[in-house]
Amino acid sequence: MGRLSFYDEIARNKRSSILLAFSVSLILFALVYVFVSLLAPGLVIISLPISILLIALYIYGSYMYGDSVVLASVNARPAEGREYQYLRDTVEGLSIAAGIPPPRVYIIDSDEMNAFATGRDPEHASIAVTTGLMRELNRLELEGVIGHEISHIRNRDILFMTLVAVMVGLAAILSHIILRSFRYGGIRRRRGEREREGGIESLIILVGLVLAILAPIVTRLVQFAISRRREFLADASSAELTRYPEGLASALEKIMKKNRGRMEVSEAISHLFFVDPNRSPLDNLYATHPPIEERIRRLRAM
Repeated sequence: MGRLSFYDEIARNKRSSILLAFSVSLILFALVYVFVSLLAPGLVIISLPISILLIALYIYGSYMYGDSVVLASVNARPAEGREYQYLRDTVEGLSIAAGIPPPRVYIIDSDEMNAFATGRDPEHASIAVTTGLMRELNRLELEGVIGHEISHIRNRDILFMTLVAVMVGLAAILSHIILRSFRYGGIRRRRGEREREGGIESLIILVGLVLAILAPIVTRLVQFAISRRREFLADASSAELTRYPEGLASALEKIMKKNRGRMEVSEAISHLFFVDPNRSPLDNLYATHPPIEERIRRLRAM
């Protein structure tokens, strides 16, 4: 795989990030408009500029601080002390090989073997690994997984994936609040009042309700739409960095045999992880990762 393909992937990821921010912003805008209308019916006239302002602020906050939100959501802690010296050295060495600044390194207390990278660019990136990964993998296997996450940073997957995590998470929260309000009669009562007044607000409320119902589904579809080629590319990039594809293949094999898929992390951030942290009966339909068997097969064919 030539270097041009990596640069093409970086450019494609930048375009995908812009498209994602625009499309999800439209959904968030409609949900925020309904939310503001419910909280302050007398401010319906200014709901439009308020919604635009709130979404703009949220997108900016997601861009600047989305990685902190993600790390906090999994209770990640800095990898400090002599215990994690080898991990920090591995991250630094592979970062130098990839030509990027070393990312900050974090630890997640979990027996599951997993890892993820997050941030807005290579200069503001972080890698988090589980204690289970550190305990179960040997040196070459750990290097393969870290190389995969470093590759996500180098290929600039992290901005796209972090935006997905934070933005669709808000959409799900707003949807839940709106549906609960409707369930307990709040929206239904106001909708009846507005229908009697003949205002356009009742139509907007109905559209918002439809979006509130569909947003959780859209969340999974957006995650599903994240190309599996990103994971395959990161696997190939890891093999390029470590010069040893068998290390990553062996790590995936251990993970496939030992992981139970019970990390209990939010579905909004599951696509960030090295392998799916939550197993469910719907994985075959809405899987955000390629099958581990296929990833192993491709690595061993290199």
